[in-house]
Amino acid sequence: MLKVGVLGAGHLGKIHLRLLNESDKYNLIGFYDADAINGKKVADEFGYTYFDNINNLIDAVDVVDIVTPTLSHFDCAEKSIKKGKHIFIEKPITNTAEEAKKLLELEKEYNVKGQVGHVERFNPAFSAVKEKINNPMFIESHRLAEFNPRGTDVPVVLDLMIHDIDAILSVVNSEVAQINASGVSVISHSPDIANARIEFENGCVANLTASRISLKNMRKSRFFQKDAYIAVDFLEKKVEVVKMKDAPEEVGDFDVVLQNAEGEKKQIYFENPEIETNNAIKDELEAFADAIENDTTPVVSLKQGAKALEVALRIIDSFKK
Repeated sequence: MLKVGVLGAGHLGKIHLRLLNESDKYNLIGFYDADAINGKKVADEFGYTYFDNINNLIDAVDVVDIVTPTLSHFDCAEKSIKKGKHIFIEKPITNTAEEAKKLLELEKEYNVKGQVGHVERFNPAFSAVKEKINNPMFIESHRLAEFNPRGTDVPVVLDLMIHDIDAILSVVNSEVAQINASGVSVISHSPDIANARIEFENGCVANLTASRISLKNMRKSRFFQKDAYIAVDFLEKKVEVVKMKDAPEEVGDFDVVLQNAEGEKKQIYFENPEIETNNAIKDELEAFADAIENDTTPVVSLKQGAKALEVALRIIDSFKK
């Protein structure tokens, strides 16, 4: 079992603590929180060991799980890596592209592994269809949330949209060519609603919308590719896969056949991939343990986390233009 410690005992930090404590791949040593009052309260309530010194916790473990505010991600990760510890770091990887680049250099220099907490990669709906998403040419994503003060210290792009940016980058095998975006601050000092159009070098276009001032929650993405349409509902954990193939000579009574202007006939059929129930946060943490034990590349590497941040920051920069 890998000895693990958690930095940050806020809302998400407490979830990580519980799941790591339950996992048979980790031995939870304890946690550190900059707010000593909160730290002692969490220790008293749940029985986890509270460290009042961050360096003492890092020294005591093999893996550091960083669940602190984004602004402190780099400092926590740098401290951990320089002590030879593997790091799991919540998204976004860091606050700036320069910090992310430095982490990649440190990861290589100190020969440790790092994974970024882009949890939607482990969403069972996305996992069920990811292998079916093949060279998509148009993607549409909507991530809408009711207002919650937690997370408003960063623009909605870094808070919400970055989930979809990472998922899209994981299935589009092409570099980003151009980005056009707009964002509006409604209640926060940073944009609360944003729309971005990402054009890739291979011709794929992704249109993303994110909002944290909506009246209802929605997390849906649609992927359009040659002879297929794939919809993923990350919130309800449902998928819709519609495919087309050349129509048979003899059409059955219940077959759905379309004919285009050139007279070509296509048969529409539906696939229903099996969706397995899971705890995505537990799965991502345990997948990182497997990557360490088996010396393999983590599912969401620091390099991929840095790429998602780079695109997110380009979107934010597009607001200013």
